[in-house]
Amino acid sequence: MTDRVQVLVVGAGPTGLTLACDLRRRGVRHRVVNAAEHGFEGSRAKGVQPRSLEVFDDLGVLPGLRARATTYPPLGLHAGPLTLPWVMYRRHRPTEDVPHPNTLLVPQYATDAILRQRLGELGGTVEDGTRLVSFEQDADGVTATVEGPRGTERVRSRFLVGADGGGSTVRAGAGIGFAGTTDESDRMIVADVTVSGLSRDRWHVWPRGKGRFMALCPLPGGDTFQLMLKLRPGEDADLDREAVDRSVRTFAAGVRVREVHWASVWRPNTRLAERYRSGHVFVAGDAAHVHPPTGAQGLNTGVQDAYNLGWKLGQVLAGAPEALLDTYEAERQPVAARVLGLSSEIYAGMSSRPLAATRRGDEERQLTLTYRGGPLAPAQGGGSAKSGGAVGDRAADAPYTDVHGRAGRLFDVFRGPHFTLIALGAAAVEGLRKIDWPDAGAPLVTVAIPSPTPALTRGYGIRGSAQILVRPDGHIASIAHRDWNAVLRDGAQAMLPAPR
Repeated sequence: MTDRVQVLVVGAGPTGLTLACDLRRRGVRHRVVNAAEHGFEGSRAKGVQPRSLEVFDDLGVLPGLRARATTYPPLGLHAGPLTLPWVMYRRHRPTEDVPHPNTLLVPQYATDAILRQRLGELGGTVEDGTRLVSFEQDADGVTATVEGPRGTERVRSRFLVGADGGGSTVRAGAGIGFAGTTDESDRMIVADVTVSGLSRDRWHVWPRGKGRFMALCPLPGGDTFQLMLKLRPGEDADLDREAVDRSVRTFAAGVRVREVHWASVWRPNTRLAERYRSGHVFVAGDAAHVHPPTGAQGLNTGVQDAYNLGWKLGQVLAGAPEALLDTYEAERQPVAARVLGLSSEIYAGMSSRPLAATRRGDEERQLTLTYRGGPLAPAQGGGSAKSGGAVGDRAADAPYTDVHGRAGRLFDVFRGPHFTLIALGAAAVEGLRKIDWPDAGAPLVTVAIPSPTPALTRGYGIRGSAQILVRPDGHIASIAHRDWNAVLRDGAQAMLPAPR
């Protein structure tokens, strides 16, 4: 017997779970299979950047995430008997256009658990202990063989998405190359540990010569620390408690490891998939790109892969041109390439410029991420590169008062699986009467604002009347200034099902 779904998602880390939540709220029939017997148990990717917080806000998981997170503590650099304070992440105050400005420290196991909970609230499930064995494509879709508690099954789907990590079975089965390097001589223990003899008000770092270091970062919600300990070439990578305790005491004699909750050995692995799509098969997250852990970029880039792909799958399944799915690679692969360069640069700096390498700036926060110049971002009016507000840019938050005198915020309007049309100024509000939106696919939500506020002008770089179409993933799709049909004609047609 063959089960039939529209999308089969392989992998239930942050990328696969984000995609599943988005598909579920769009009414896309899907299954999520996960080869592991349960959710991830380690803290591994612990930094959630502001742009990802906006994604999680839209998906309804931000309150749960905040409850299990903290902002990053200051660093404490141990140099002999001295502990030097050092600021890694500068604190930012929320503003009208950026309500979630600070990177949050939250262990990956908590992020996974919160996304699983949200998927359950939406009526979805994860099939743990179920692995993809093989798959084959034809002109109409994919037939996959999976094995799990229900035995061996065949699953027929229109699309298959591999969110199954750096060793992706999906990527290998699709014949997609994974170009890059792995340095087997450069190894690091990454573990969640309970220790004694150490305060929890600092991210403690012990730098050493030739790039060696140890760091212990206090994790929120308990008494554990994340340990990162760079090994000497040829040094034994024993992960039992006694061995980890001995290694820790070579850096900090007064610190004792009482328990090891989870541990792994990490190697610098920097790779980028040569393609993100092969027919009906896609790769996302670590299946498409793997990064050094520095800069807290990998998890965030994977989450945003899923956020970019989910609405496009939904639109194509509703009748939009299938070429829309090609824009996933065109928009996301350059982002991953840039992030790989950034995180690799930071990691290399750990050896040559250890203090400078601990600084984190605006690029890591991913708020300036743009799809300008891509296939869905033709040159139109709007903001400058400095101000934002051009087609392809992130759509900023802003307060407003609508034509009925009701106050609101744009992010509250954006929240949900729809497009948003912002009408700024009296002429643009009147022009809403001319909008003819397709019945199929993502719906359109409009917000009519007769008098643009200074925050809207700053955030979108627009003066006078304009209509701004915002994609479901919070990027500007189109801008019209006088021709109110232009928001659909100029670029948006590639995203929408044909009228019936």
